[in-house]
Amino acid sequence: MLRSSLVILVLALSASASAQNFDYTYLTLGYGNTDFDALDADGNGFSLGGSYAFTDKIHGFAGYENADLDSSFLVGSVDATRINAGVGYNTTMSDKLDLFARLSYEYVDLDGGAGNGSVDDSGLGFGVGLRYAASPQLELDAGINYVDYGDLGDDTSLEVGGLYDFTDSFSLGLVVETSDDITAITLGGRFYFGK
Repeated sequence: MLRSSLVILVLALSASASAQNFDYTYLTLGYGNTDFDALDADGNGFSLGGSYAFTDKIHGFAGYENADLDSSFLVGSVDATRINAGVGYNTTMSDKLDLFARLSYEYVDLDGGAGNGSVDDSGLGFGVGLRYAASPQLELDAGINYVDYGDLGDDTSLEVGGLYDFTDSFSLGLVVETSDDITAITLGGRFYFGK
């Protein structure tokens, strides 16, 4: 229901925005807060990611995230690391709206420190989303991501965010990603190289 509502909202608003060429060649740096319900843990961390447009329809992407989480279950903190890399397909739905789909390799490592043990796993991820030009400077994004880690199970998350273009090559944005176990809020800068 929520997914349908987001798609309808984005499509309804598309008539009022101006023309936008979405760029898939960029670097992102972010800092945010993660709340991990399964470990009763939360904390702050940073992220680094990027995307490169091989053609006007195909792009590659990669990302690294690290957070230091304080848990009430464990002595000390949990060092959480996530790495992904993959390929994406993007297509223009209108002058104001792009649809994209991504397939990725995913790796996660949770290290509880001395005496608490650690666990890591890898798997495949799939995501689909929309990029919407609300104005010449404001981009709104929404997406659904699915990851199957194998031993650690699978997870589906909803991601929404916005980017404000200060220049042709720099945007500042906020992203919220939530699933059954994890909620992450990240403030970040995006640096474009293809505009």
